[in-house]
Order: sequence, then structure tokens, then C-alpha cells
Amino acid sequence: MPAAEPAEATAVEPRTAPPPAPPPPSKLGALIRALRPKQWAKNVLVFAAPGAAGVLSHGHTLARVGIAFGAFCLISSGTYLLNDVRDLEADRRHPTKRHRMIAAGHVGERLALVTGIALIAAALGLGFVLRLEFVVVLLVYIVITASYTLWLKHEPVLDIVAIASGFIVRAVAGGVAVDVPLSRWFLIVTSFGSLFMVSGKRHGEHIDLGDDRGDVRATLGVYSRNYLQYVWTMTSGVTVAAYCLWAFAMAPRHASVPLYELSIVPFVTFILRYAMLLEQGHGESPEDLVLGDRMLLALAAIWIAVFGSGVYFLR
Repeated sequence: MPAAEPAEATAVEPRTAPPPAPPPPSKLGALIRALRPKQWAKNVLVFAAPGAAGVLSHGHTLARVGIAFGAFCLISSGTYLLNDVRDLEADRRHPTKRHRMIAAGHVGERLALVTGIALIAAALGLGFVLRLEFVVVLLVYIVITASYTLWLKHEPVLDIVAIASGFIVRAVAGGVAVDVPLSRWFLIVTSFGSLFMVSGKRHGEHIDLGDDRGDVRATLGVYSRNYLQYVWTMTSGVTVAAYCLWAFAMAPRHASVPLYELSIVPFVTFILRYAMLLEQGHGESPEDLVLGDRMLLALAAIWIAVFGSGVYFLR
């Protein structure tokens, strides 16, 4: 009797081989890398609300949003430095984070603390150039990141909400910087879209760390992959539904070309592509995932072109 063929494996195996250590950088290069400039891509969210409101074509408004973007680059890098000092020992046990500049010993703890505080102070100074309300938003961001570093990162569910809140604050900050009203649909799409990406991030970490995940991050010892998949399924569904309703609400009744409605196609396709990559275990670093996938970049560019045309040519 022929032996039965083994069943096809469906589970994603943990990645057991950590990447090799990069060559040691110069002191200045190490400090710049410790600022995580690649993470600044997240701060592009400050352009979202002014862009959706159709005011980025005004030179003065664009300059103010640029200042807001710079302020968030400074404050996010400052909080990254402080967080990395706080998490020094945990990062050294992590297969990839052990290569971070502070964990690897290329940037001293004292230098990181002084630089982090200076960057946060500079960000608040830029905030005062804009308006007091924007400074309040920056302070809210500091409270969220500090709470995450000191407490929330150890609490299941709250850790996901805290990280997602950082994305939401960035999106809100853009509207506050130029004093434009924030659509309810915009807030819903931003909120649930952020939860979608963060749950995918946790899923990627769950796979990468394997059986050691609970030792590196306590909440990963609580989450199951099925739960994280449920979270991203639920949040992606709300994101898509809210965006569709928002697009139909914004569309003029007698537009010759249904640009808002057409923007649904690249938006939904982007979500589907991103979800497929999450299922394959690639979500640990959302910025690397988006910037490294040509199809996601192409879909984002198409969406910006179609939605932007609707905002700036149909009004």
C-alpha cells in the first residue's frame, strides 16, 4: 500500500536565522541611524487632513504643514532615543533590535538621553511657531509614547491601541496645524487603518520571535496568531467600509468623472495586498513593507493621483 503524502504545511515557520550584524558605523553615522530616519515616513500622515481638505495648493498652508512634519520628525526621533535607552536590555535579546545603535553600544546612553530631550524641546519650539493647539497635540503624543514605554507596552490590547494612537495623532496634527476641520469619516478610516497595520506588526513579531516571543515582549506571549488575524480582519473591514462611505459622501452629484468613487479601487486593492503580505508574515516593520513592495507603492501612487484629482479638480 503506498504511503500517504504528507499534508501541505500551512503555518508560517518562525524565522530562526537572525540577520548578520552590520559593520560598525562612525559616531555621527550611529547617532543619525539611532534617530531612525526611515520611520519619518510615518510623519507623512500630517499631510493627510490638509490634503483631503484641498488646501495644500496654498503656499502658506503647505509651509505650515512642512513645519508640522519637521516637528514630528524631531519629536518622534527624540522619543525613539529615550525608548531605546529604556528598552536597552530587552533590545539586546531581540534577534533584530539588538543591532540598534544604542543596544549595540555604538551610541552611549548619556548621549542618547541628552539628544532625545533636545529634539523634543526643539519640536515643541517649532510647535509654538504654528499655534498653541498644535503644541497640545505634540504633548498628547509625548504622553502616549511615554505611557507606552513605561506601562502600556506590557498590557495586551492596550499596547496595540497605544501604537495606533501615534498614527492617529499624526493625522490629527496636520489638520490642527492649519486649522482645517477633520471629517468624521477621515478619523474613522485613520483610526481603524492604524489598528489594521499595528495588529499586522504584532503578527509579524509573533512569527519572527517564535517560542521566545514572550520573553522579548510580554504581550506576544498572550496573543495568539488567530486573535491577531481576527483584529486585522475586523479593522480592515471597517476601514474599507468607512472609506467607501467617505468617498461617496465627498463625490459631487453631477461630476463628469467619478474620481472619488474610482479611488476606492486602488484603496481596497492596497488593503488586500497588504493583508496578503501580513498573512505571509511580513508585517513586523510596516514602513519597510510598504517602501519595499513595488505593488503597494504603485497602488499608493495611483490612489493619491485619483483622490487628489477629485479633491483639487472637482471642487
